[in-house]
Amino acid sequence: MSNAVPAAIAVILSGPSGVGKSTVCRHLFTQLNNTGFSVSCTTRAPRPGEEQGVHYNFVSQEEFAARRDQGEYLEWAEVHGQFYGTPKSEVFPRLTAGTSVILDIDVQGARQIAGNIADTAWKKHFLTVFMAPPSLRVLAERLRGRKTEDTATVQRRLEAGIQEMQHWREYDYLLINDNADAAAATLAAIITAAKCRSIMRNKEPWL
Repeated sequence: MSNAVPAAIAVILSGPSGVGKSTVCRHLFTQLNNTGFSVSCTTRAPRPGEEQGVHYNFVSQEEFAARRDQGEYLEWAEVHGQFYGTPKSEVFPRLTAGTSVILDIDVQGARQIAGNIADTAWKKHFLTVFMAPPSLRVLAERLRGRKTEDTATVQRRLEAGIQEMQHWREYDYLLINDNADAAAATLAAIITAAKCRSIMRNKEPWL
């Protein structure tokens, strides 16, 4: 299956809510060609400015459960009382076409994917990156700055983020987002280097 797949990388990107994953990815896509964003499914309501099929595929609890039971998700998780899942159709077809893809998922989802691909030829195409803020103060400021949630929700997300950051050593790379453009450049370098690994080549490219 993966023997014919070009050098393309699926980046499992995790980090606390408000750390700036989406912003960094927007910068990344201007710096690195042939890289896209996996659009997850979620049962939560859209936030102001979010578009169906662009930021998320917004589905009902019933539709999410049906797709989950049919094995359509590479991973799925419950976060803050809502369900999130990564459709396989957002990942494997892109890798087959030679397009790298960013998967914005939590620690629980990252573990699921690691287990699901552990004994497959796809494993070499995946790497994990944990994005963290330069300080907890900055994380709190970013959460409040979104102005999309009430004080209690912000505090709950901050507490959950602190818990999530305890798992950063489970990842291949730690990326500190102090500046979105610089963080994107570092992420681009990680992806470029991963593509150059000898394991990504099935034959000598010069022949």
